[in-house]
Amino acid sequence: MSKTMRAARMHNSGDPLRIDRIEVPRPGPTDVLVEVKACGIVPNLGNVLRNLSTWYPHLTLPPLPAIYGLDPSGVIVDKGSQVHGLDIGQRVYVNPARYCGGCYVCRVGKPEQCEAFACSGYFGVGRRSGNLLEDYPYGGMCEYMTAPQYSIVTIPDNVSHETAARWGYLGTGYKALRAADAGPNSTVVVNGATGTLGIGVVLFALAMGAKVLGVARDQALLDRLRELAPDRIEVFSIKEGGSIAEWVRSQTNGDGASIVVDALGPGAPHQVLVDSIAGLRRGGQLVNVGAVVGDVPVNLNSMMSNDRNIIGSNWFSVADGQAMSGMAEAGLVDLSIFEHEIFKLEEVNEALSVIGSRNGGFSNYVIVP
Repeated sequence: MSKTMRAARMHNSGDPLRIDRIEVPRPGPTDVLVEVKACGIVPNLGNVLRNLSTWYPHLTLPPLPAIYGLDPSGVIVDKGSQVHGLDIGQRVYVNPARYCGGCYVCRVGKPEQCEAFACSGYFGVGRRSGNLLEDYPYGGMCEYMTAPQYSIVTIPDNVSHETAARWGYLGTGYKALRAADAGPNSTVVVNGATGTLGIGVVLFALAMGAKVLGVARDQALLDRLRELAPDRIEVFSIKEGGSIAEWVRSQTNGDGASIVVDALGPGAPHQVLVDSIAGLRRGGQLVNVGAVVGDVPVNLNSMMSNDRNIIGSNWFSVADGQAMSGMAEAGLVDLSIFEHEIFKLEEVNEALSVIGSRNGGFSNYVIVP
């Protein structure tokens, strides 16, 4: 193995990424070294590179020059002396979530609430996130990366590295459904159902036995989505106008949906989210994973009177990722729908520039170093 590697790094916020040659990192005692085979490019990465400091000033940026890349998949090629249960040669997905492991919430099994919580190759969300972004500065847009052993998800042979590089957005959707206790008796409204995040919610809602009501703009993409399971998916285009809440009730015998998962991203209209809340049944739950920017007007009296909940769901755990691997291995979730758009590491800026023309969530943009 070479002592140096290629890495796409951001030197100044908003500037194009540059391909640099840097030293291959060495794993610490409890770390693994992963040879990156694929790294997903999510639509929000462009926003992170260009707008994070203004859109989300409360978040922590990695120190520059920074290696981004949220969703790496690869093979373990080295490991620390205190790594057990993971072997060299294993195919893995690297969950970018990092946490300190020593604070109170980490000790009681809630690391996503850690004040140091961060996503390597992306940003931090806690007031002490900068520490972990310095400890683990490697995202997936490089040839090799170190990661703590607690971050590793093993992937089955029937999941390609390119598909595993979608695990982050798939896992975010899966965690949202799990947070709302989705199951065979659930009716799930998915806002932004044809997008990169939303389509994952749809796939795992189907795998969990739920009925899906998909809401999006593009009717052609919605029609394609419905064909995945015509007997369990109904779709609604907001371009056609009308009330989402009334449509949802018409599909549920007037009761309303048990769950709304809002997968709409920054820049999406607030009204779609608000209208969907009105389509919840009594005791229904709204789970937000799309991070719509700005203040959303919510009638708290109506929420209280109808015993509804609003849940913010941030990322997903390694346990969630491992459960997803098991579901994929068993054939419970169909991941064959993704159309991989593959770019070399040197083409990363091109990939970022053309991702806006993707075929909705069916497209899967991947960097293969």
